[in-house]
Order: sequence, then structure tokens, then C-alpha cells
Amino acid sequence: MLEDDTIARIADELVEAGKSRVPMPRLTARYPEMTVADSYRVQRLWRERGEAAGRVLGGHKIGLTSKAMQSATGITEPDYGIIFKDAILENGCTVQWNQFSHPRIEVELAFLLKEDVTGPDATIFDVLRATEYVTPALEILDSRIEMKGRTIVDTIADNAALGAMVVGGTPVRPNDVDLRWVAAILYKNQVVEETGVAAGVLNHPASGVAWLANKIAPHGDVLKAGEIILAGSFTRPLWVHPGDTVFADYGKLGTITCRFE
Repeated sequence: MLEDDTIARIADELVEAGKSRVPMPRLTARYPEMTVADSYRVQRLWRERGEAAGRVLGGHKIGLTSKAMQSATGITEPDYGIIFKDAILENGCTVQWNQFSHPRIEVELAFLLKEDVTGPDATIFDVLRATEYVTPALEILDSRIEMKGRTIVDTIADNAALGAMVVGGTPVRPNDVDLRWVAAILYKNQVVEETGVAAGVLNHPASGVAWLANKIAPHGDVLKAGEIILAGSFTRPLWVHPGDTVFADYGKLGTITCRFE
């Protein structure tokens, strides 16, 4: 494991990279002995830096839960990060492209919890009982660490590459729809770029939320009522540039859009 002062130095570098929008050198190139456990130590300290600066926890994200995303990244296991409330954007928003280093878009479902979900033995049934609404969401990926050659160790330290999220569409109660069959069509500038079905996320998007509750339980953490949980993408990431408009059609669950400038 890396020394505490090294973990602190990396967390401080990530904070600075987030401000400057200049990605820092890949961690696995600089610290080849760095482990997944080290990465989560960095992420936790980065979160504490944000909270000390006044940012407020709004939820959590789960990443790399689908074969589409694992194939796109070359990483074969899920990861997770946190979502600050100031990173939760409204449907139809205009996003400043230069706020991010390498913005990409993913198509997801978000779970709004009305009750806590506690591991280590949480199941999809616990998640469904604890969920008030499921709603469409777009995740905006960011990269505060250079992308070429990065591994899950780099990605986890980088808060699982979360930049922001856009919430929209039509919220539904989880027992009112078969979440496995929720589908979406992702457009960029009126052109279909990606399609996907939510079953691509661990066979059921609630499985990702249960996985997260169980994963954080050994650290004394729970998923709390009022938090929003991004369950993971069921399409490949889509690169965006200034002037691009992104539009996702979820059928009966409505639509969600944002524009980059």
C-alpha cells in the first residue's frame, strides 16, 4: 500500500487537475505498485477535500457494469464514485464544454432512494423496496488523469471518471415498469449514435445498486435515503465537442437532452 503522504499528494493533484482542466500523468505509470485499495483511499480523501470546500454529497455512481462499457475501456470489473449535488444538472441544460477535460456521454438510469440500502447482503429486492423513483439520466464523464493506458486503478482514483450528470425524462416507480427492458436511443446532433437496453447493466440495473451497497459496507458506509444512484451505462461512451446537442429517447420514460458550448 502507498504511504499516507503519497495518497494525500495524489488527492491534492486531482483537486488541482479538476480546477486547471489539465489531466495529470497516469498514476499506474508513476506508482506501478498502486492497488485498487489505494485508489479508493485517494478517492475518499479527494471527497473530503471537496466537502471541506463546501461541496455536499448527493449520491453515488457505479461504473463499468455493462459489457459495452467494459469492452470500450478494456476494464473488466465495476467501480464506483460519489456525486456532489452541484454536479447534478437539470434536463435541457447548457453545459460549458471547457469545464471538463475529456467530456463523454453515457446513457443510464438513476435510482432515487426513499430508504437506506445497507450491505453486505443487499439484494435487488432490497433496492427496489428502497427506491422511490427511477429516472433517465445522462452521465458526463471527465478525466482528471490522462486516458492513454489507464487501468481501473487510475479510474477509481479519478472518482470513477464522473464529471456531472443530467437528470430528466419521466420518473417512474420501480414496480411500474420492467427495468430490464428500459431502452434508450442516443442522438448527437440529430444522428443516432448509440442504442441500448438496461438489462446490459448486470442483467438488471438494480443489481448494480445492490452491488454498490455491498461493496461499501466493509467501510461502514450505506446508501442513504434521499441519495441518487447512477446504476451504470448501457451504451458505449459518446465523445462530445463544443456545439454538440445530445438527446436521449427512453420511450415511455421520456427524453433527456443537454447542449455543450
